[in-house]
Amino acid sequence: MKNKLSPRRGAATALAARAEAPTTAPRWRQTEMRRAVAALAALGLVGCASFSPDGGFGHVEQLTRERIGHAPSVQRTDAQGAAAKARVGELLTQPLSADSAVQIALLNNRGLQASYAELGIAESDLVLAGRLANPSFSFGRLSGNGAVEIDRAVLFDVLALLTMPVARQVEERRFAQAQMQAALDTVSVAGEARKAFFDAVTTEQLTGYFGQVKEAAEASNELARRMAAAGNFSKLAQMREQSFHADATAQLARAQHQAVAARERLIRVLGLGADPLAFTLPQRLPDLPAAPAEPKDAEQTAMDKRLDVLIAKRAAESTAKSLGLTRATRFINVLHAGVQNQSNSGEARSNGYEIELALPLFDFGSARVARAEATYMQALNHAAQVALNARSEVRESTSAYRTAYDLAKHYRDEVVPLRKRISDENLLRYNGMLASVFDLLADARDQVASVTAAVESLRDYWLAETDLQTAMTARAPGAGPGMGQPRAAAAAQAAH
Repeated sequence: MKNKLSPRRGAATALAARAEAPTTAPRWRQTEMRRAVAALAALGLVGCASFSPDGGFGHVEQLTRERIGHAPSVQRTDAQGAAAKARVGELLTQPLSADSAVQIALLNNRGLQASYAELGIAESDLVLAGRLANPSFSFGRLSGNGAVEIDRAVLFDVLALLTMPVARQVEERRFAQAQMQAALDTVSVAGEARKAFFDAVTTEQLTGYFGQVKEAAEASNELARRMAAAGNFSKLAQMREQSFHADATAQLARAQHQAVAARERLIRVLGLGADPLAFTLPQRLPDLPAAPAEPKDAEQTAMDKRLDVLIAKRAAESTAKSLGLTRATRFINVLHAGVQNQSNSGEARSNGYEIELALPLFDFGSARVARAEATYMQALNHAAQVALNARSEVRESTSAYRTAYDLAKHYRDEVVPLRKRISDENLLRYNGMLASVFDLLADARDQVASVTAAVESLRDYWLAETDLQTAMTARAPGAGPGMGQPRAAAAAQAAH
């Protein structure tokens, strides 16, 4: 019995069955074998998938435009980057608005561009799933006693070919999920840009107002000090004015820092680099609308359009498809077939075929199936929880929006006009010498809280309006991009 060098490599236990035919066999058998090899090669060519022209970004643009009215910009070339930079420079020539802040963020946010790279990764996996695995070649040579034996074999992964349609469907679902995740990140960045803009405008507006309060407090404190020195003012009243001045100074310092912090947050989301003066902000927030928006079927809209809900549903579907593939291949997960020939010195060459199959002696696939089933249950329960949370968050955001509108309207129509009438009355009393200058200053101190609350209530309205739109179209308000989601890749990995 001749010694042979086994052509199989790898960790799986293999059973090789060879059927050899001498070269003296009928020529038609050799022709049939060549046809079989050609058929396998043709199947490999048919299964070759290609990359899409836009890398799947067209669907991301559509999903984003439907939700925020603006399309994102992917920058894969120097020309695309230069065009985006030029557009950003054009937008920065004018004072920022909420709309232009969103446009700049979509063009210039580097973290958003990094998230778009996931599309390329997912599409690469999709293309790879549509291509037949490369064949393997083995070569063996034995010599001794004046004789040389050479074995050659080319093996093809037949199981991968048989399961290719299902594996491709799994990767197609993952690619669609990656597109929705990219759209979700885009909409989230747009919401962050709007909120950062409103925060920055509010803090600068309040900083300017607190600066005026501090100037008034300085004048009041100096007047009280001089009158106390002249004996025309009590020490207690003078200390009250001094305390107001100290409080105004501290309040201005806090406001200045809050303005810097809010501006830096806006810079980060816009991706504008180190220049803090790269843009200018309007002096005040936009006016309150004449009437609040009345979203119809907000909960159903969230179920139909909210991206994290759609992603969770797609993940469950993808995992279910992967589970079916895992069950189908639980016993047979290594199957190779190919051509083989053997030659010995002094003898005619022998041709044949080789089939290699892993024997399920130690692993019957139960662990892979159990893993896939657990992953599916995880995805299914996660999808149910995401849908439940979405409905609740929409109801909460709607209530917050209506409350914020009512409060802002209350300050605009009731509180601020009342404070103004009180101030006008005190001024009339002062002109009639029925009140002193310190009475006017005391009234100004009382106005500080009302004016501050009015500005903040208007800011809260615009933040609530942004949160409501986010809750109906993207994800929970306040959740930043990249929030963890169970990956259906675990089950797909098991299938592969």
